[in-house]
Parts: sequence; structure tokens; C-alpha cells
Amino acid sequence: MSEKLANYAERLGRLSAAPFVLLMFFGFVAPLACVVWFGFMPAKTFDLWQAPTLANYQTIVEQTYFKSVGWSLGLAGLTVMLLLVVCYPLAYAMAKVMSSGATVITYAIATSLFVSENIRLFGWVIGLMKNGVVGGTLKLLGFEVNSLLYNVPVIVLGMVYVYLPFMLFPLTLGIKMVPDQLAEAAFDMGATRWQVFRKVTLPLSLPGVLIGSLLVFILSAGAIAEAKILGGQKVVTIAADIESEFTYAQNWPLGSALSTLFIALTTLVVFLALSRFDLERLLGRKRD
Repeated sequence: MSEKLANYAERLGRLSAAPFVLLMFFGFVAPLACVVWFGFMPAKTFDLWQAPTLANYQTIVEQTYFKSVGWSLGLAGLTVMLLLVVCYPLAYAMAKVMSSGATVITYAIATSLFVSENIRLFGWVIGLMKNGVVGGTLKLLGFEVNSLLYNVPVIVLGMVYVYLPFMLFPLTLGIKMVPDQLAEAAFDMGATRWQVFRKVTLPLSLPGVLIGSLLVFILSAGAIAEAKILGGQKVVTIAADIESEFTYAQNWPLGSALSTLFIALTTLVVFLALSRFDLERLLGRKRD
């Protein structure tokens, strides 16, 4: 009887998982496989059934796409570091100090996500352009300021602004999961505030740090709007190059090859970063 029940539960589980498996296959695996295969098709063709070639990858090596890859990864890494510095104290306050204030901040930041990213970035353009909110205010005070747009720092500012929620909320959850009793026990044993933070709070909140950093890095690496709207395309990211190949250049095979290489490179960077951590211990599945 128990064996029949186990078999029934197994069949029911497989049947329940079938819609998700089909969705993942047709919505994620199949399109990704098409992109990877398209990268081996001859340049400027729209047919998947031709003799495969490595010409697109040879073109990528011979041209200067490595610069846009470097910009994308560099801006993503810088955004992660800045957001960690900015968000950790705020997340700590929201998790351990504030009560109703944390709810207000959460609603305020979450509400900003209801507005399109491009619209929010154009708000920054209005604020930072010549004679905009910042320049006009300073002009009234007697300071002449040119446009603050179209440079690398303002691109980084835009990325930090856009991806702040994706770092703040995982950090807050990670810090909230640290038991207060552990910190109290450390204080009772004579530890200083810095020692409690370094030995107790920070290590136990690392799952939140890790999840937030991965989310922000992956989203920032594929970002395109910040460099276009705030940077005026003075910095060309790999996402902009891929978009150009798929639209203006009408060279889908080269765009697919660029996409495949960047996905592989981003995956490699993420796995190298994760390999430096003991995920089983971080997630609490293994203890000393």
C-alpha cells in the first residue's frame, strides 16, 4: 500500500512539474539554443539551416569588441562595490534599528520600481543637464555650471540608482536572519562593536551579500539604458554592440555570437566568484 502511495505521489509530482518544465524549455532553453546556433551561421543571413562557420567569432577577435566587454564588466563590478558600501548600513538600520521607518523606506523604494527605468533616467537628465535643476539652482547662487551629463561618473550614478533595490532588499533579509542573541552573547563575553560586526553580523549576513551582489552584477553587466541616456554613448557597452548588430547592422549571426560569448564570460565570472565561497556553509547546510 505504501509503495503504491509512493508511486502515485511520484507520478503526481512529475505531472505537476510538467508545465514548468515545458515553460523553461520553450521559454528559456530553446531560444538560448537558437541564439547559440545562430552564432555559427554566415554573416548577415537569417536562415538557421546553413553550413556552420566560425567566421563571426573570428570577426569578434579581430575587432575591438573587447573594449565594450571591459566597460560592461568594469561598470558592473564598480556598481556592485558602491552599492555594497551604500546599502549595507541602510540595510542594517532597516533590519535591526528601525521599526515603522523600515516599512516606509521599503514602500518608497519599491514604488519607484513601478516607473519605467528610462523615465526615471530621463528625470536625472532634466536634473543634470545645462540649466537643469542642479545647474539652474547653482546659477541662481552665482555659480556657472555646464552640463553634468555624458561622462563615466554619471553613468555609474545612474546604475547605482537603478539597481539599488536589488542590493538593498537581499541585504536587509540577510541581516534580519542574524539572531540578536548571538550578538548579545558576544557583547556579554566582552567583544567590542567592531568585533561583533566582523565576527558575527557580517559572516552570518553573507548569503544576503552574495545574492544581492550576483543580482546587481548580472543586471548591470547587461545594462544599456544608463550608458545611452546619461552617458550619451561616450561609453559603448557590449549590450549596445549586440543591439546594434541585431537592429542597425542587421547582422543577427554576429549579434548572436557576441551574445553567446558574453553569456559564457559572465557565467564564468560568476562561477569564479562563487568558487571562493563555501556555499553549503553560507546557506547553513553545513556546519563546522
